[in-house]
Amino acid sequence: MKPVRLPAAATNALPRLVLLALALLYILPGLIGRDPWKNEDATSFGIMWTMAHGTLADWLTPNVAGLPLPAESPLAYWFGAICIKLFGWLLGDPLASRVSTIGCFLVGSLSIWYTTYLLGRRAEAQPLKLAFGGQPEPKDFGRTLADGAFLIYLGFLGLLLHSHETGPKTLQIALVAYAMYGAARVFDLHKLRHALWLGAALGMLVLTRGWLLPAGALTGLLVLAAVRKDAPAARLLLGVSLPVAALICALWVFAIRTLLPQEAAGQIDLWMSWNIYQINGPTLAALAYFLKYGVWFAWPAWPFAGWAVYAWRRQLGSLHIALPLAFFIPLAILALVNVHSEEGMLLPLLPALAILAAFGLPTMKRGAINAVDWFSVMTLTTSAAFIWIGWIAKETGWPAQIARNAYKLAPGFKPGFEWISLAIAIAASVAWILVVHWRISRRPSVLWRAVVLSSGGVILCWVLLMTLWLPWVNYGKSYAGVALQIESKLTSVKQCVQSNVGTAQRASFAYFGNVRFADERGQRCDYLLLQDDISNQDASPMLRQYPGSWTMVWEGRRPSDRDERFRLYRRAGE
Repeated sequence: MKPVRLPAAATNALPRLVLLALALLYILPGLIGRDPWKNEDATSFGIMWTMAHGTLADWLTPNVAGLPLPAESPLAYWFGAICIKLFGWLLGDPLASRVSTIGCFLVGSLSIWYTTYLLGRRAEAQPLKLAFGGQPEPKDFGRTLADGAFLIYLGFLGLLLHSHETGPKTLQIALVAYAMYGAARVFDLHKLRHALWLGAALGMLVLTRGWLLPAGALTGLLVLAAVRKDAPAARLLLGVSLPVAALICALWVFAIRTLLPQEAAGQIDLWMSWNIYQINGPTLAALAYFLKYGVWFAWPAWPFAGWAVYAWRRQLGSLHIALPLAFFIPLAILALVNVHSEEGMLLPLLPALAILAAFGLPTMKRGAINAVDWFSVMTLTTSAAFIWIGWIAKETGWPAQIARNAYKLAPGFKPGFEWISLAIAIAASVAWILVVHWRISRRPSVLWRAVVLSSGGVILCWVLLMTLWLPWVNYGKSYAGVALQIESKLTSVKQCVQSNVGTAQRASFAYFGNVRFADERGQRCDYLLLQDDISNQDASPMLRQYPGSWTMVWEGRRPSDRDERFRLYRRAGE
């Protein structure tokens, strides 16, 4: 027996313009008005920038200013580099590269909405008919569930920071969501074109983060086809989707093998080795990491998703439950056997969790929904209040202790008052108060009421951080200041620089400081830039790795970084 009884009044959908406004309000703050930030964000921008201003070899084999990165797949960087080519003259290269991030986020959000809509309007997902009628129409029920899945997706705590980074993660999660949409179409209609779409999504996933994840997703779909005894779907998956995905990957490999020199083509072997290296046996440490970080990473979806599986336990073969599980289970196994425990392995799980959670909304008890609501209101309102208090302290010096802590973390930072940022922050706070009042006073019966506060509170906190605190955060995470100092110590005629700096630093120094790094073929340079720990007072062991006599001309670091330090040397006698 189906676990859902629902009146038509509970299926009022959100207007499309409201959904679009929420998506833009979520994704735009944090992308505008900042530099590439330390680590992955700067590294990814460096690859895109190198492609946009480089040669065919740079496009086919990702690298940062000449430093090869054979573990990286190129697709996300192609999109960013194309955006730099198209919009860099208008927006600047860093912001232009993030246009692709916006596009990927919107594709992922739209795919989750439509997948949930398709699954929600199926006959097996419909609520029980009421004795005197009044149950919702299938399309209305599907659209309301899709709105709920969209709001849950915006409310993921683990998605927030990663969706605003320049890099392949946003494209990866968008392609996973689109693959779910294609799979829903394949199992529903059994048409060739839908299998082609699914194969294209899987092939693009290979060119985004390697072949392990699409292989796991395809395996899950084949198991689903076997469980449902859906022979036409299995034939489409094996006869169309798999060959299309393999062809897309093969075209990239063929281009590298035929168009690049032998040493560059060898990166394919390293790329394949890196993919295989990710597979490890399951360990208790990996399980502990999965559970520890998954609890907050997947909030608020996992309580609703878990309840959906329990509530629909007698209909687990129904597509609206089985399809998200066909993605979630193999991708969760891949996360557990991965040799690296990192948050990026949890991201591909989020689309399936959002869709599952949407089907848990109509089955949740009112008390459980109210508990989630109150938790969201208390936690997120408190967080927003702390953001406001910290900003006031930073700007006015009161409370004094909070102000001292803020400037201790970013020594040398000079505050600057911005009316536009303050107006946006005030407007977002007022909107949050109105949403909370609407939810508490009216107690609406619509399905998505259970997650509107979770997603709204997350958006509020992010908007406050990326308006009131953006200059402070950017000061602490950008290498622009250090890059300009290095540039001032180099000659006006740019000389090549040997270096051991990391990829994020290399990208920032090349872009902001116009540093021309040596290639990886033993090029002799007159300058040497070393990165080491600030506790290391003796650089002699590192200098001995670079033949010649060197004279230090500059030493510095980011004021907010207590660990790393940079030293610039000039070859003696040059």
